[in-house]
Amino acid sequence: MRQLDFMGKRRIAFAVSVLLAVIAIGALAFKGLNLGLDFTGGTLVEVRYEQAPALDDLRSKLGDEGFEDAQVQTFGTSNDILVRLQQTFDNDVGQRVVDILDSEANSVDLVRAEFVGAQVGDQLRDQSGMGMLLALAVVMVYVAFRFQYKFALGALISLGHDVVIILGIFALFGLDFDLTVLAAILAVIGYSLNDTIIVYDRIRENIRKSQIDDMAQIFNESINQTLARTMATSGTTLLVLLALFFLGGDMIHNFSIALILGVVAGTFSSVYVAAALLLAIKLQRQDLIPSKKENDDEEEELP
Repeated sequence: MRQLDFMGKRRIAFAVSVLLAVIAIGALAFKGLNLGLDFTGGTLVEVRYEQAPALDDLRSKLGDEGFEDAQVQTFGTSNDILVRLQQTFDNDVGQRVVDILDSEANSVDLVRAEFVGAQVGDQLRDQSGMGMLLALAVVMVYVAFRFQYKFALGALISLGHDVVIILGIFALFGLDFDLTVLAAILAVIGYSLNDTIIVYDRIRENIRKSQIDDMAQIFNESINQTLARTMATSGTTLLVLLALFFLGGDMIHNFSIALILGVVAGTFSSVYVAAALLLAIKLQRQDLIPSKKENDDEEEELP
């Protein structure tokens, strides 16, 4: 079977990763995330139609009445509509929205009107950020104990790379960032880590049993040996996510986008960030296998 030279292309891959990371960080710095109501606070109104309406018509009606920033999406079924307003209005806002959207041909009923305070949004934003940092810290400790600290460093940078790319794309294109997207990012951390651990396990195993000292060759063999499993897992996962993207409705649209980006970025980073970084930081056989002299010294210390 023909072996693909992944490590031979690692410098090109590093350049691509650095370029994407710079663009992502620039988008986050200059544009920022388009935070949803979960983080900024505002008003949420749910209405139910007798027949499924055209969402563009609803947005146009609300815009004409002063709700220019209203987000309109289906909720569960095509007859249930969720309206998100960036501002906090008075208690009559639900009925005002119903009056605007109601028509003789297709009547509408108010299901609920809820308000999310800015203070609650700030707490959610701070706690979600701490949760993400905690997840990355736990991952680093886990990989360091299971493998070696150089592996932990590679895994941490790889996961950070995936998260930055997703956040940067959401900032660049102004996609709504809410709690569902945050949940998707945490899921991506777990997915990418699992893929990285598979590659790391095979690298460690091959280093220990191989008689050669060419780390690049060992890494290539390890990645090629796990390639079929990686492609099968990523491919089947993407099929499900694409189905969610096209058929899941507006409520999980950005959720599925974040997961699709995460699976693609995670598969790439498992090879060209997590694994290739081990070469950059000079992983040696001695890091995993104690030298004969060290073993002899330990035996002499025994009583």
